[in-house]
Amino acid sequence: MTPLALEPPVEEPVSLDEARSFLRLDQADEYDLLAMLLTAARLMVEAACGRCLVDQHWRIVVDRWPQEGEIRLPLSPVSAILAARVYDQAGLAQPIDPAALSLESLSDPPLIRIAGGVPTPGRDHGAIEIDVVAGFGPAATDVPAPLRQAVLRLAARWFEERGDVASRDARALPVPIAALLAPYRRARL
Repeated sequence: MTPLALEPPVEEPVSLDEARSFLRLDQADEYDLLAMLLTAARLMVEAACGRCLVDQHWRIVVDRWPQEGEIRLPLSPVSAILAARVYDQAGLAQPIDPAALSLESLSDPPLIRIAGGVPTPGRDHGAIEIDVVAGFGPAATDVPAPLRQAVLRLAARWFEERGDVASRDARALPVPIAALLAPYRRARL
């Protein structure tokens, strides 16, 4: 199973104005840097806790339908299935009836259950594509406050301590930021 990012979120979980206020930053010449750090911090927080923050579109690619009839998604939370298709032997995408798949968004990990007849894939690899919306909601305010605070504090840390701090944080997040993420980490087996 391969998750592919199709569209990033339309906004970051922390706005540039919120970060500027937090840092007490008035110089406009640093705004682009701060915006880039906010995006990088969101990506780091998403990777560390295994959750998408603000709604974004992803494509899940699988080779074949699972025998047990359910696909455990590598993304969380997932709120909707946008589209699904199966590639036939000629390499043409055949749409899947939306009623054939059901999303169990409250399970962790989220599950897609095969609820009806689905076409048989016509190729061995990358035969099934399912497009989903992953995230806590479309707005920054939908993201839990501790996760927003982690993004803000991580971006502020990188802004204030420029240099190698980001590469150190990639190996192990600072304890106060890791503590904010702890309740939201996806269990990995």
